[in-house]
Amino acid sequence: MRVLLLGGTAEARQLAGELAGEPGLLVTVALAGRVAEPLRPAAAELRVGGFDGAEGLASWLREHRIAALVDATHPFAARISANAAQAAAAAGVPLLALRRPGWTPVEGDRWHPAGSLEQAAELLPGLGSRVFLTTGRLGLAAFAGPSAPSALSELFFLVRSVDPPRTPLPPRSALLLDRGPFTLDGERALLREHRIDLLVTKDSGGAAVAPKLTAAREAGLPVVLVRRPPAPAGVETVNDCAAAVSWLRRRV
Repeated sequence: MRVLLLGGTAEARQLAGELAGEPGLLVTVALAGRVAEPLRPAAAELRVGGFDGAEGLASWLREHRIAALVDATHPFAARISANAAQAAAAAGVPLLALRRPGWTPVEGDRWHPAGSLEQAAELLPGLGSRVFLTTGRLGLAAFAGPSAPSALSELFFLVRSVDPPRTPLPPRSALLLDRGPFTLDGERALLREHRIDLLVTKDSGGAAVAPKLTAAREAGLPVVLVRRPPAPAGVETVNDCAAAVSWLRRRV
């Protein structure tokens, strides 16, 4: 049985590794190609690049006789997930979404939810003056573009990204190129070194980037947390690789 795994996350790499020894499964991992040097799965066929929308993905599923589609992309990859749902329905291919759980606040957290990056940008001037921005390079326009709140020009931003942004940074900023997983000691030191008093992040979940939340809690810092976009309606979803493997085994 041929399986297409839409990847780019730690869970996708883990799942690809676990499926490598599964009898009867031929797995292709698809990466969008948005990161210059993506972390590649250890054992699987690899495809890098987009499918030209839902229609292109549906054609690819039919052409390669894919029998099951697993969407293990980032929780904020809303367009890719929507395309996957439309393509799977059009091609008659069973679809499973693998989504790690979001973060849950604990005592001491000072979280300020935002429904979008634009809403997050509106909240910043009243919460801090030295911002640790960890929302990714693709969303920088909300904080530095022409439509960004003018008050943001008075704030300092430490921008962390895997690859250099292709859009302008905020006027007062420093760029840190780095890739997780991150350690708690490292995040603590970063907050101290740059005198950070406000963290902005997405509710991506997972352990690899969670230490920044612990470091912010320890320091008593407010956190602007961007909520996840809703998942496509009607798509079966699991939270871990074991459940995804079981789902696929039932279809071999």
